[in-house]
Amino acid sequence: MDSMDSSGAMQVFELGERAIVERIREILGNSEIGDDCGLIRIGNEILVVTSDMLHRKTDFPPQMSGYQIGWMSAAASLSDIAAMGATPVGILFAIGLPVETEVGFLDEMIRGISACADQASTKVIGGDVDSHDELTIVGTALGCVNQEKILYRKGARENDFLCVTGSLGGAGAALSLLKDGRRSPVEISRKLFEPVPRVREGRILAESRVVSSAMDISDGLAASLYELSRANEGIGFRIYAEKIPTDPELSQILNPEEILETSLYEGGDLELLFTIPREEIKTLHGEIEFTVIGEVTKRGIIIVKTTPDGRRYVEPLSERGYEHLKERPPRKNYQG
Repeated sequence: MDSMDSSGAMQVFELGERAIVERIREILGNSEIGDDCGLIRIGNEILVVTSDMLHRKTDFPPQMSGYQIGWMSAAASLSDIAAMGATPVGILFAIGLPVETEVGFLDEMIRGISACADQASTKVIGGDVDSHDELTIVGTALGCVNQEKILYRKGARENDFLCVTGSLGGAGAALSLLKDGRRSPVEISRKLFEPVPRVREGRILAESRVVSSAMDISDGLAASLYELSRANEGIGFRIYAEKIPTDPELSQILNPEEILETSLYEGGDLELLFTIPREEIKTLHGEIEFTVIGEVTKRGIIIVKTTPDGRRYVEPLSERGYEHLKERPPRKNYQG
């Protein structure tokens, strides 16, 4: 049996989302696939395009309202646009609706989509509606950026500072509380239900022309660091646990170790992760809210922790985080 026959017998859960993307890139022979958006060059400008598919069962907690589902659907795509430093120019939505969906729920969902688009100074420009067994929303966002200013994942250099916008862990903490049947503080819940894509921050990073690499971290900080490492041919990172910015309200509901775990490994925070030469860091002070959490190294991804008595120690950072297509399907549903 040749390699093609062997791979044909493999099921996608054995690979997971990231390996599947790499496999698709190899088959298509397009090395540019893998950034946050696809690229279309038009003169000196680049049109960036991204699509995100979201499902009722896997992406929207049952506690979410129609408005919040709409908002999140728009925010997921706009976050990818922000990661490239682009200005959004429009969003399209293909929506698969169960036939029993209430019209009022649909109205609220569209209002949520529109509100998130308004927040990013763009609008919905089209799409499609069809019937589906499960609520499924495919958002396609378009943005535009000058070719001299676009942000790529590739470009980080040894000794660059590693930075993140905003704070981490809020969305993951809110989701954990919901799963446990507990209520979370309002601001923490908003991080999960109505995340704000960092479009303004992305544009400022692009305009600065000093950022060496960037991506969004919707799948979690640790997973994103590994993605950024692969995009930069194996460079490493050293991050410092005490420097990771977290929402102050997390201390009301989680202990320090839980806060760290959540900020490292849980997804849903639509923040930007970027690198910048040390000598250029002053360029961004006062422009956006960001935190330096570490630096770029030659290889390996490690985290530096501090004990209560002030001693520092180093650990390898696990490659954990949210990933689609990693769950084995129930055997009874498998059709060979």
